[in-house]
Amino acid sequence: MSVLVTGAAGFIGYHVAMALLDRGEAVVGIDNLNDYYDVALKEARLERLKARPGFSFRRMDIADQEALFDLAKDRSIDRIVHLAAQAGVRYSLTNPFAYLRSNVEGHTAVLELARRMQRIDHVVFASSSSVYGGNTKLPFAVEDRVDQPVSLYAATKKAGELISYSYAHLYRIPQTGLRFFTVYGPWGRPDMALYLFCNAILGNRPIQVFNHGDMRRDFTYIDDVVRGVLAVLDRPPAASPNRPPFGIYNIGNNRPEPLLRLIAVLEASLGRQAIKELVAMQAGDVKETFADIGPITRDCGFAPSTPIDIGVPRFVQWYLDYHQVAGKLA
Repeated sequence: MSVLVTGAAGFIGYHVAMALLDRGEAVVGIDNLNDYYDVALKEARLERLKARPGFSFRRMDIADQEALFDLAKDRSIDRIVHLAAQAGVRYSLTNPFAYLRSNVEGHTAVLELARRMQRIDHVVFASSSSVYGGNTKLPFAVEDRVDQPVSLYAATKKAGELISYSYAHLYRIPQTGLRFFTVYGPWGRPDMALYLFCNAILGNRPIQVFNHGDMRRDFTYIDDVVRGVLAVLDRPPAASPNRPPFGIYNIGNNRPEPLLRLIAVLEASLGRQAIKELVAMQAGDVKETFADIGPITRDCGFAPSTPIDIGVPRFVQWYLDYHQVAGKLA
């Protein structure tokens, strides 16, 4: 049997597909390779996957229903890890329809595919810590209200959770949503802070530090995230007469770090000082994130083990190797 991984050329999708292959699973990957960020990076990830036995790939958009539903012919697929999405809070301010197409229409199409498949044991899908919006209660717990999003991106991710719940209720498709908290690491996205900061520091350009540096994030290293995804995938939620087979977990480091400390660790790893431009809070952003991981630890044994003091230097080393930039690691 095999696992369908949507967004396989993306940051988390690439690492999850690799980990599945490492444990002997067959993986069917799909991705539309859009140009939201550097397509060459996506292609580089994909080439590494294509070199692995057990991996097959189809280029397609999850919102292209005709192409997607053709996958229903593949009777080997018994699980889906749905990670394809239009990411990024700030981009949603200027390109709202990209989010509706991918995160709502595309998400629904993936669930329709699951409904048409002969047997789907579990759909694990990507949500986001952004659904917590302007919550001030910390840490963020899955039981908290999430009906006050502060960005369209967050609204579409919450919509995906609601649509998934309805499919679990109507068709008894086991599903688990994962609210990711600021994932970083090798092969990461160029639109995220750590990558942007690294690029700017090496280019002797200023970095924008939002809210004048008064921000904290639950930075979560990619290897910890992948272990969590696979542990959840192996434990589909059970149904009961009064409850559909559906669950939601946070995946975070359970250790929020000040933004200025992240920058300090990055400076030490690069051996260079950042030129900091302190600016106001960006629209759609939040001051702090902090994941309550009690439920996923209890149910799946999730235990993140990588602080930024270890994870950031690993990212920097990958960045220097990938871009072939001379740099000094601490």
